[in-house]
This record gives sequence, structure tokens and C-alpha cells, in this order.
Amino acid sequence: MLHSHLTTLNAVSLVLDTFKAAGVPHEALLAGSGICSADLSRADTRITTNQEMRVCANAVALRRDIGLELGQRMHVSSYGMLGYALLTSATFGDALRLALRYPALLGTLFELSLVEDGQRIWFTAGDYREPPAMAIFNVELCLVSLKVICDDLLGQTLPLLGARFEHPAPDYQARYAERFDCPLQFEASTNAFAFDRRWLDQPLPLADTITHRAMSDRCRKQNLEFTGRQAWLGRIRLLLAAQLSMAPGIDGLAEQMNCSPRTLRRHLNDLGCSYQELLDELRFEQAKQLLGEGQLPIYRIAEQLGFSETASFRHAFVRWSGVAPSQFRP
Repeated sequence: MLHSHLTTLNAVSLVLDTFKAAGVPHEALLAGSGICSADLSRADTRITTNQEMRVCANAVALRRDIGLELGQRMHVSSYGMLGYALLTSATFGDALRLALRYPALLGTLFELSLVEDGQRIWFTAGDYREPPAMAIFNVELCLVSLKVICDDLLGQTLPLLGARFEHPAPDYQARYAERFDCPLQFEASTNAFAFDRRWLDQPLPLADTITHRAMSDRCRKQNLEFTGRQAWLGRIRLLLAAQLSMAPGIDGLAEQMNCSPRTLRRHLNDLGCSYQELLDELRFEQAKQLLGEGQLPIYRIAEQLGFSETASFRHAFVRWSGVAPSQFRP
């Protein structure tokens, strides 16, 4: 549930609205995310996707199939300026290619691509690197929301030729047919849905050249803002990653960044994270890699990550991933 990319509050607000009718209080869904009520009232609030995933994990604990419903509610208007840039594109293909240019603005945890397969185009979501406990939820949310975006852009239902999912069929797979009216395949090699390639040339009903240019320019600037902040965050991550066995602490890191600890805390707060969250994130990434290689015993991995006791590492890994380190090994 740890990830350093920045995103908006769109998905979080959607989760809160979805559970509002069931009487679930905001506090229960926001628990552990570091997001407060004041953040929800600000249109320019930026959060990290680890915060977003904490809220989603709370939602999944209440309803395992919630990804399908949330995805159905993620209309193209949920994506702000990018949504309007997509709606005003000349053709369906132009809109999809524009969306692929700005994954940060989509807030996706996947690498999206359009894969040609004869007369079929597979809209594919791959390269998922987040904790496996949230994999099915994220696939459902991603593919259903992409299908909804396609329908919104066209002003009609995009006929699908097939849908594939890497995970096994869940016990609620009948609900998939409500979202994907096409042949379904589980335990496939990719997560994707297919449509006839002729749709790429379909003119969009809300195409507007002037508005599209203005919105595309604003998307470009917003993307620079997102990526600029992430570049600064990336420098911090590189410094910390090289020192996991003996983490420098907030004071030591600030000195390496040539700023005061107070300034560093403020910048991290603006990014929606903290020193400890970044340290945990990097430890988790390294732990997954070392466990996947299967060469080092768990106590040595704990030492390399700066844990004084193996038990502390085990507890931390369960908190990060939902499973014990031994269960994560191949």
C-alpha cells in the first residue's frame, strides 16, 4: 500500500460517497491515511497513492467487490482538466492516445497501452507493482473505469470483444458480466479488454478544437507540476535507498538535501507524506526484491533493511503487504 506518486482526491471522494448511503462514517474509511476533513474541502489537495490505497483498503475490508462499483462511478468528468481534454478530442483514438501521455493525471497504478491484435485493439493495464493484497481491487477499478471513460467519450456503449484478467475468477464473478458484456477469461496473461480497431477513427460528439487546445495545454502544465514534485521526491528516495541499513533520520537527510529539518518536513507534508512513510516504502520495495530472489534468509534481509530484530521486520512486512515475509517468497 505504499507508492510515491501524487494524485488527486477524486478516488477518495468517490469511496466516501459510495459508502455514505450505507451509513459508514468518513473516519472509518480515512483511518490510517493521514487525510483529514479539511483536505476534502480543498480542490487543489494532492495526496500520494499510498494514502489513496489506504482508504481503498478500508473500503475492500467492508466490501470485497467494491472495485467494480467504484470503477463504474469513475466517469470521464472525474479527471478534471484531463477529462475535458479527452472529451474535446477529434477522434476516439486521439483521446485514448492523449490519456496514455498523462498517466500521472489519470492516477493509475498500471502501465496503460493499446495493443494491436489484428482487427482488435486491447486496452491493457500491466506492470502492477503494488502489494498483492490489493491487486484484484485495483484491476477491477482500473478496467471498469477505463470502460466507463470509453463510453463517455463516445456518447454510447463501446462494444467489447473480450476481457482478460490475470487473477482467478472471484466468487462474485457474476458481477463482472454486468460491467463487461463480452466473453471473459480469468487467469490470463494480461489485464485488458478488446474492441474493434475501427472505433479508433470514430469522431467524438463533443469535439472542439479551441477548447481541446486550451485543456491540453493546461494538462501539460499540470503534468509538469506533478512530475516536478516527483523529481524532488525521487532525489530523496535515492538518498534514503542507499542508506537503508543505517537510515540517516530526518536531521541527517535534511543535511544531505542542503536544507533544514523544518523545511524538509514542510516539503514532505506538501507532498502528503512523511520521512517514516518514505523509509517504510523503500524498505518494502527492497524487501519484495530480496524475498523474490529467495537467496537470503529472512533475518539477513531484516539486517539489510535496518531492523534490529527479525520480529520487527516481520510485523512491519505484514503491515505493509497483509502477508508474512515467508508467504511472499516464490
